[in-house]
Amino acid sequence: MSDFQIEIIGLIAAAFTTIAFVPQVIKISKKRTAKGVSITMYVIMFVGICFWFCYGVLINSISVITANLISGILQLFIIIFALIHRNNN
Repeated sequence: MSDFQIEIIGLIAAAFTTIAFVPQVIKISKKRTAKGVSITMYVIMFVGICFWFCYGVLINSISVITANLISGILQLFIIIFALIHRNNN
């Protein structure tokens, strides 16, 4: 398998794992409530994503870099929305 084919598999995996956060972002932004959202979990996840992003840069992997850049942005939206709307019912 070529490096290009391996990177394509990585991009497909990255797309699915990154898209997984989109429904939470949409739900919080539409309903204006973060009831049931664990801010601690998302902060821990964000730290892990930052390390994965750095790892992607170090190994020069576009799939790891892209997935974690987008996931990090989505995580920040979730954290910010959850902090803003955490007291809404």
